[in-house]
Amino acid sequence: MTHSLAPEILAYYARGEEAGRLLRAHNRLELWRTQDVLRRLLADLGTGPLRILDVGGGAGVHAEWLAADGHLVTLVDPVPLHVEQAGRLPGVTALHGDARALEAADDSVDLALLLGPLYHLPERADRLRALAEARRVVRPGGLVVAATINRFAGLHDTMRTGAYFEPTNQAATDACVATGTLRPASEHNLFTTAYFHLAAEVPAEFAEAGLTPTGQYGLEGAAWLMGIDQRLDDPAERAVVLDALRAGESEPSLLGVSGHLLTAGIC
Repeated sequence: MTHSLAPEILAYYARGEEAGRLLRAHNRLELWRTQDVLRRLLADLGTGPLRILDVGGGAGVHAEWLAADGHLVTLVDPVPLHVEQAGRLPGVTALHGDARALEAADDSVDLALLLGPLYHLPERADRLRALAEARRVVRPGGLVVAATINRFAGLHDTMRTGAYFEPTNQAATDACVATGTLRPASEHNLFTTAYFHLAAEVPAEFAEAGLTPTGQYGLEGAAWLMGIDQRLDDPAERAVVLDALRAGESEPSLLGVSGHLLTAGIC
């Protein structure tokens, strides 16, 4: 079965900005917290090198550190530039492909990561297909971990930066809050076509795709809205922030405050 992403999504990522996104000051917290949560989840899967399929892994920011940790990482992405960039990383095999029609064999990996696909599939049927494909390729007892963007993340972020007060951004943001679907007014908007989940929607989609949800983890908590970026430059203060965020990462009343949410499910 052949699938394709919306052309505006492909055009957005063809700009080449994704490779350095999580290394920028305000986005580093997302990177460090993703590493923190995933390393704990990986430890529960065994001590040896794990077979990891990084679906929609972009330019390989996560594949790079996972391979450096000793895991066997294959990245699949629909953007040719990302495949080229990720293919240069040590220990990473990069392939062109789509989350909804993976070429990997049944039960062939220990962990499937979907850290990008779900929020670029506005149609629920496509998200369920991607989750079902991840379940198919993961061995029994293995994990699927997916990232989603929280429903109010765009509103919180544009209020934080002041972008909300620009009329076209405000209209697109308000529509996203109402429906979950972001449809930017032009190619110059801050993001591209996407779906922003309510936290409770994600386990329901996992279950419908045949996965058993095992946990949800808010990545940034409220810290990303507090102007603490400079504190993250100091390793000791960064450790304090990460410890504090672990304390509330799975508290149901706080899940939707984070910009991003990780949901794990067992096959």
